[in-house]
Amino acid sequence: MTITGTGAAIVLACAFATDMRAMRIPNLLTVIGFASGVICQLLTAGWHGGQIALVGALAGFLPFFLLYLFKGIGAGDVKLFAALGAWLGAAAVLNVAMYAILYAGALGLLYMLASRPFCRRMLGGMAVLLSPGAAGKREALHGWEAGAKRFPFMIAVLPAAISVWAMGS
Repeated sequence: MTITGTGAAIVLACAFATDMRAMRIPNLLTVIGFASGVICQLLTAGWHGGQIALVGALAGFLPFFLLYLFKGIGAGDVKLFAALGAWLGAAAVLNVAMYAILYAGALGLLYMLASRPFCRRMLGGMAVLLSPGAAGKREALHGWEAGAKRFPFMIAVLPAAISVWAMGS
């Protein structure tokens, strides 16, 4: 593993530990992760490395910022992906992002299928939508997500990063 991959792995391991413990990724970690990624890229590849770091940070930030706007993930996850982008560059951070989203979807689906109350609410909601006169009954569906569970996104990000690194991307 390269020095940039090692740095990204350290930032990711720290984020995993804090996210699992407190469902939170501290700003201090993301700021240090971003700054050290930019500095490392500058030291190893000069101005071109700085460009790689900034473009990578932007590539990591933008897609997750959109997810954040739709309340799909927390702000710490957004900032973490910017920091990872500074270490890894645009292509690698986008690969990690793609796999993380796929893993998170699979984990969410598994959780959903294992959650009987959710299945009952969902099946009931589908019955409402498919019944005659469903347009007037749709307000009954509002709030079905009130019992929704959250899980730390790092549960999906860590295996995503390992997958990308194992494939040599």
